[in-house]
Amino acid sequence: MSGTATAEMLSAAELATIRADFPILAERVNGHELVYLDWGATAQRPRQVIDAEVDYVEHRNSAVHRGAHTLAAEATEEFEGARAKVAAFVGADEDEIVWTSNATEALNAVAYAIGNASAGRGGAAAARYRLGPGDEILATELEHHANLIPWQELAARTGATFRYVPVDDEGALRLDLLDGLLSARTRLFAFTHVSNVTGQVLPVAELTARAHAVGALVALDACQSAPHLPLDLHALGVDFAAFSGHKMLGPTGVGALYGRREHLTALPPFLTGGSMITTVTMEGAEFLPPPQRFEAGTQRVSQAIALGAAVDYLDAVGVDRIAAHEAALGRRLVEGLRAIDGVRILGPVGDGVERTGLAAIDVPGIHAHDLGQFLDSRGIAVRVGHHCAQPLHRRLGTTASTRASAYLATTPDEVDAYLAALPEAIEFFRRLA
Repeated sequence: MSGTATAEMLSAAELATIRADFPILAERVNGHELVYLDWGATAQRPRQVIDAEVDYVEHRNSAVHRGAHTLAAEATEEFEGARAKVAAFVGADEDEIVWTSNATEALNAVAYAIGNASAGRGGAAAARYRLGPGDEILATELEHHANLIPWQELAARTGATFRYVPVDDEGALRLDLLDGLLSARTRLFAFTHVSNVTGQVLPVAELTARAHAVGALVALDACQSAPHLPLDLHALGVDFAAFSGHKMLGPTGVGALYGRREHLTALPPFLTGGSMITTVTMEGAEFLPPPQRFEAGTQRVSQAIALGAAVDYLDAVGVDRIAAHEAALGRRLVEGLRAIDGVRILGPVGDGVERTGLAAIDVPGIHAHDLGQFLDSRGIAVRVGHHCAQPLHRRLGTTASTRASAYLATTPDEVDAYLAALPEAIEFFRRLA
């Protein structure tokens, strides 16, 4: 993993200090101390993030970019300051970060902007983005539905062909097939940085270079990388990227779209209305430059400010150290799971496989939801279901899996508690069979 080879691990004392910042981690669930291993779905929030949002609401709450009074000016300054923090965190410029409600909205914003260009909107500047019959959109079989369905729908609206890179029987992406799938017809390649099911880290820079070599744009799902790995979108070279605040210690209801300046400047917007215009007449409108041209209506101001505080928190700990901490927990998790009879880990787990601190498992004969309920009775919170990745689960021969995911506040003892409870759950359900 980038940045983890020489990164100093979090000490036990540092980990204890971090955990003390998260009020919810002191909760008891079903009579047990909470063991929260569902960080990959939604990360818990430290007091610093909660306090930042409350402080803004109590003292500076106002409409941004709209008022001339003091509160409005202070709100706008803090709102744009949060944008600057998030941009620096992911290796982007401020005007390349568009606030969205979540990563799903961000990816749809790109898909619909390209669809609008394909319908003739945007004029000559947007012509290069137009899709039609004979063009192709490429994704992978690893994708979360949010980075799959928008492209399927875009293909259906424009007449383009949707294709995908398959995975092998273990769940590893078939990169050996990429040359046969990427061609001059490929206009966009959408793929995840880190699979939310297998935890595997894809070689983004390599895939981006190969896509650009045939003239294709790249849309990256960075939901599972932005919180967990050092991220430099400029260095990776992607054209678009999406991530969500609630996975990186921030609140729900806020995410971000990264777009290279040239693309955001040329593409017609997806949502239209107030705050994204320069001039409106009864015959038409002219739009602001990015990022405001993609931020119609009242924005999620307090949430963005809280996300800025989350970035401050992650920066203070050090993302490289967080990644090193997670890598160690991931190894502990995988090694422990491999030692439990009847457990199948989804995705490749061999030496040299880059993965984050999550693992999804299938136990034949026992439904994932049953395993999850048993673990919950012990106070252990994990994710069960298809994790919005039905095609990948179907390819791997299961309808659902049980996923444990770690983050900066996860302790080795919590991983061990999960590994100890899992055989008990398996034995319990086998006795019932």
